[in-house]
Amino acid sequence: MSSDVGFSNTVILITRNGMGSGETELQHDLLAKYLRLLMEKASLPAAIGFYTDGVRLVVEGSPFLEPLARIQDKGVRLIVCATCLNYYGLLDEVRVGIVGSMADILEAQLKADKVITL
Repeated sequence: MSSDVGFSNTVILITRNGMGSGETELQHDLLAKYLRLLMEKASLPAAIGFYTDGVRLVVEGSPFLEPLARIQDKGVRLIVCATCLNYYGLLDEVRVGIVGSMADILEAQLKADKVITL
């Protein structure tokens, strides 16, 4: 018997260009599996925040644009750090999510029952 507690009032923070701290290929494989499994859940997180290297996942050329767009289409707020985008020169490359500030990410965290950092 599976207990699917759900993510309905959860915020996930993605701070890397993938998941974990291994080689990029492994990080991407892990994140692809995580996102696929997340999409199978009845309850999705309220928001996903992207900052530092995590902003690279929502810009032109990212292999995660399609799954992230599907997650966004299901009502999950994708909040992308404007400071980080500016730092990396990627502000004009954003293809999914909303460009926000650290205040927007903090607000989402404060409203959440649970925060998970990948």
